[in-house]
Amino acid sequence: MLNMYLTDRNGKLHEIDELQKGCWINVIHPTEEEIQFLLTELNVELDFIKDPLDDEERSRIEKEDDNTLIIVDIPIVKHEEDGSSAYDTIPIGMIVTEECFVTICLEENPIFERFTNFRIKGFFTFKKTRFALQILYIISTYYLRYLKQINRKTMDLEKELTKSMKNKEIFTLLALEKSLVYFATSLKANKIVLQRLLKGTYLKMYEDDQDLLEDVLIENKQAIEMAEIYSNILNGMMNTYGSVISNNLNSVMKLLTSITIILSVPTMVSSFFGMNLHIPLSEYKHAFAIVMTICVALSTTIAFIFWKKRYL
Repeated sequence: MLNMYLTDRNGKLHEIDELQKGCWINVIHPTEEEIQFLLTELNVELDFIKDPLDDEERSRIEKEDDNTLIIVDIPIVKHEEDGSSAYDTIPIGMIVTEECFVTICLEENPIFERFTNFRIKGFFTFKKTRFALQILYIISTYYLRYLKQINRKTMDLEKELTKSMKNKEIFTLLALEKSLVYFATSLKANKIVLQRLLKGTYLKMYEDDQDLLEDVLIENKQAIEMAEIYSNILNGMMNTYGSVISNNLNSVMKLLTSITIILSVPTMVSSFFGMNLHIPLSEYKHAFAIVMTICVALSTTIAFIFWKKRYL
């Protein structure tokens, strides 16, 4: 899918049908025809278009002639079939050319939708450097938003786990921990790109652009710290609940073993007196009661010993 937009002097965004100077070309999962169109009209390297479409591509910035490619990771939410949500990251590409500004991504995402839905103030497609920095700022805010959502889900799971420990909650915690690892890794890679942009050798920046880039760096740094803090908390929870589960299992096994021993003693006594041989008390009319008393006494004694030693 390929759409082209252009803002007027008042900042109102219009969708256009033909390539114009200062326009924004938004490309989502492009076809081969759309890729060929970009190559022909923009005169950029094929790698500039193909690399952001690789979901394993690392964040980086590079410049070729008058064209600059910026690749960063953005956070996304994937909705599973069971109704749960999983967090992941995918790369997006921003190509800054003399004629226009190009964004490329594998999937539709809320980052670009904020611009197409007129929810960003001071947005102009022809101010390419500021446009790129605004996208980077929105990306950082979405990382912070999703990190807060992960933290809330972690707290809800903690409450559930205090009531009953099920595999579903444990697997959900594991998925959240994996998401935090993805977030932290992507944020650190994005930070390197932002620091290289700060040098001012890739994009022409004005004073307002420098201030915005510094704000982006602050948001990115805060997101990194939050991801690391939440990851440490989640690791501690996983270790704690792993120990609790192991301790509960040991307690259950200890209880079952104690019950088995208590029941085995009267079974053994009854087996002796149940032999088809001449045994003591065989002629005595109260033999059964005596044997039962012995069994109960032995079981009670063993149970009392186990209780004193806190085996029960």
